[in-house]
Amino acid sequence: MVRTADGANNMNIIILGAGRVGESVAESLVSEQNDITVIDTNPQRLRELQDRLDLRGVTGNGIQPSVLQAAGAADADMLIACAPLDETNLVVCKVAHDVFNIPTTIARLRSPEFVHGSELMAKTGFAVDQVICPEESLTTYIRKLIEYPEALQVLEFADGAVSLIAVRAVSGGPMVRHVISELPQLVPHVEMRFVAIYRSDEVGVDRQVVCDGTTRIEPGDEVFVLAATRDIRRVLDALRRRDEPVRRVMIAGGGRVGLRLAREIESDCRVKIIETNAIRCEYLSTQLSSETLVLQGDSTDEDLLEDENVQDTDLFLALTSDDEDNIMACLLAKRMGARRVLSLINRRAYADLVQGTQIDIALSPAQTVIGELLAHVRRGDVEAVYSLRRGSAEALEAVAHGDRRSSKVVGRRIDELPLPPGTQIGAIVRGDAADGGTRQVIIPHHDTVIESDDHVIVFVPRKRMVRDIEKLFQVGATFMF
Repeated sequence: MVRTADGANNMNIIILGAGRVGESVAESLVSEQNDITVIDTNPQRLRELQDRLDLRGVTGNGIQPSVLQAAGAADADMLIACAPLDETNLVVCKVAHDVFNIPTTIARLRSPEFVHGSELMAKTGFAVDQVICPEESLTTYIRKLIEYPEALQVLEFADGAVSLIAVRAVSGGPMVRHVISELPQLVPHVEMRFVAIYRSDEVGVDRQVVCDGTTRIEPGDEVFVLAATRDIRRVLDALRRRDEPVRRVMIAGGGRVGLRLAREIESDCRVKIIETNAIRCEYLSTQLSSETLVLQGDSTDEDLLEDENVQDTDLFLALTSDDEDNIMACLLAKRMGARRVLSLINRRAYADLVQGTQIDIALSPAQTVIGELLAHVRRGDVEAVYSLRRGSAEALEAVAHGDRRSSKVVGRRIDELPLPPGTQIGAIVRGDAADGGTRQVIIPHHDTVIESDDHVIVFVPRKRMVRDIEKLFQVGATFMF
């Protein structure tokens, strides 16, 4: 590692593949002052990345030891393989481990047969320390939105004990137009912590509102709330009227994500898939139950959507690889009466553009896996990281270790911690269910004391503040506060 002037350890990271996922990973890691080298066979793509980001590009095939050598593999701390093909990612991880002894290898793998923890992924196999599957991450993400249709985002921490939900406040919810300090009277017996509120100003620009007991929740606010997962339903009910359950789903795009999602929900929902490719349609029909309707056609065809009663659809999902088609299909479906629409959008500029339009949720495939990767880059014992609001904010789960002498957090009250402005400790999970005990979810107050082995859920409003949180949770052998 490289130690900077401020004492932070920068990681030397090699990224194989400058595609959409690789580019997003590089952009996220460069912003945290890591030393990044990207390998790709396309020199033009590398030049464009180098012009935009502070990184080094190496042109070549990453499975070749000479190319890895040129990329600095001998001194690398981590390799992240994001090439289009699974076999390329598997081989480069093996070469990175066996030839260069790179400590950590991460592979983006699409096939469900290569899973984390299997013998194939062990050091004696392909030497992959962590498997990342964007399609699986997307499917899990969308499943949560189907389960809780009122939410914009549902993220789990501490093995599912705590959830962070983002929800748009609507008139009629018990908490709307009330101040946060009234919460115990309005929603009794449910502990929750409002960690952030974003509100649109007169020109439609979102700004973060100071979140304390005097803050009034207004209709239209985007509210981030932490609570025990068992209480999510009651938290959502406090901020808006309950939506009807999702029963009818229309999916535009029968690719990997569309097929994976349809398989998972077809037993609970009536599913229709629109796919342009006739051969792919035939394959989809062999992979799905007879109850799922596969349609060959264009999802931006108004006549097709009308014939298939899009106006009765509870959730319309545009999951093709074409951003423009996804956006247009969602806008058309919404105009024709679909209750809720979700668009897969790869380009960040497009995702920013559709905010505030009739598209309810814009989902970035790359952003769904960034958090999984960041958990391996973070210093200290960080269990989970989630990127929020298109990467501007983060929520992370850090584990407190040590004692009062060796830790800056253990044995100290919340109000004693030097937290960056706007940062909130929203929940603490105490106890280990793996040992047969029970996990206690604590919504902390200013006088709550953090204990060793607590899982602490922290909301960070600006990404640049994450380093301060990491340092706070690092254990020092001789630290004295």
